[in-house]
Amino acid sequence: MKAITTIATVTTDGKITLQLPPDIPAGEHQIVVVIDEKPLVEKPQTKDKPTPLKFSAYPVGLVSETVTFRRED
Repeated sequence: MKAITTIATVTTDGKITLQLPPDIPAGEHQIVVVIDEKPLVEKPQTKDKPTPLKFSAYPVGLVSETVTFRRED
C-alpha cells in the first residue's frame, strides 16, 4: 500500500487527473480519495508576468592573481 499526497484541480464537470509514480504497475487498483470540504485558497488569475527578482552585483575578484580559470591555461 502506498500513500500519495498531492493537490488536484477539480474541473467544473467534476474530473481530476492524477500522475502516479512510475513504480505503480499498470492495471486496476483500489484507491481511496479524501477531499476536504472547502477548497484551498485560490490565487487570483492574472495574465501579468511576475516581477523579476533583482540581485545586486557582488564583486569577488580572483582567487589568486596566478589562477585565471581560462581554457587556454
